[in-house]
Amino acid sequence: MTLDLLIPFGILLALVIYLIYTRTKFEKEIVALYEKKFDEWKQHSPSDEKEIKEKELVALVFKKDYKITLEYLNSKNEDILRRAKIEICKYGEKDE
Repeated sequence: MTLDLLIPFGILLALVIYLIYTRTKFEKEIVALYEKKFDEWKQHSPSDEKEIKEKELVALVFKKDYKITLEYLNSKNEDILRRAKIEICKYGEKDE
């Protein structure tokens, strides 16, 4: 009677060991494949280094009585200043 239950449990144990082994092997293959694809992607993808844009002095602002005057330093910036929506902030608060 003990032999009757030993055979199915032996088959079940062998099946479990086989499934664990094949799953581990499959996971290792998948990890190796993805690492290889990731290395290929790193070689072919452009670097995402962002250029840091510096502030540029374009114009000076003067106040005389109640009138504000904007004096530009370079004539190529005149058009930009005429159509620009000007952002107003206190000096030193916003450093971009």
